[in-house]
Amino acid sequence: MVEHTRAHPRLEKAEPAGERRVLSLGTLFVPSALADAEEAGLLVHFHGGTWIPELAAERSVVVSLAVQLGAGSGRYAAPFRETGRFAALLAEAEDEAGLRFKAVTVSGWSAGCGALREIFKDPANDARVVRALFLDGIHSGYLGDGAGREVEPEPLASIARWGRRAMAGEVEMLVVHSTVFPGTYASTTETADWLVRELGLKRRAVLGWGPMGTQQLSEVREGAFTLLGYAGNSAPDHVDLLHALPDFLEGHLATPTPDGLGEDGR
Repeated sequence: MVEHTRAHPRLEKAEPAGERRVLSLGTLFVPSALADAEEAGLLVHFHGGTWIPELAAERSVVVSLAVQLGAGSGRYAAPFRETGRFAALLAEAEDEAGLRFKAVTVSGWSAGCGALREIFKDPANDARVVRALFLDGIHSGYLGDGAGREVEPEPLASIARWGRRAMAGEVEMLVVHSTVFPGTYASTTETADWLVRELGLKRRAVLGWGPMGTQQLSEVREGAFTLLGYAGNSAPDHVDLLHALPDFLEGHLATPTPDGLGEDGR
């Protein structure tokens, strides 16, 4: 599907000033503003290239580690099935950057969320990661032959565990999804619905404008857990949520007004 009613603005591709190092997994970027720093925040982003995470890191004045492993969530999950792999990657990044990372944010877009799923299976990572951003990428299969469209819960258990921690205020968690339906496996809308039920929460219908011209339709907020549903069942709608990474990292989430219009009155 392709729709042409809503604009799909895009970030301008750029190469921010700073130092880059290729690691065993991904590309490390230290913005020039952190050249003399001894410690900094770190964004570890999975899928969608390197330049958008770098723009996000420059804007938020943090280091970025962008990991690009190809298509399919399995490619991103595989390296982190090894216990301690994520901790080793953080240690490698600190060594290469010459910085101590005081706060680690992990984010995944589309297939990249497969890495986050595996990272959260290892409780040893809980002490390092303080924030997680799931950008239109929580997928699972269907139980049985899929005829009943019942979501397979096992791949989502670690994400639900992190959701409970966010509800308790221990960490921050943002889940955003479009209404793209792939058909052969559970969509991000279906897995979001599963997660909301599993956490004992309820969606609230809203109408407002979000980052990069997105149109928000629903939300769930409890403690430091936030889930936002956006309109759109096309590829551009999916890509919108990647280009919104800098805004999501900064916490620039549009709050719909009581009359159902966006903050800018549209």
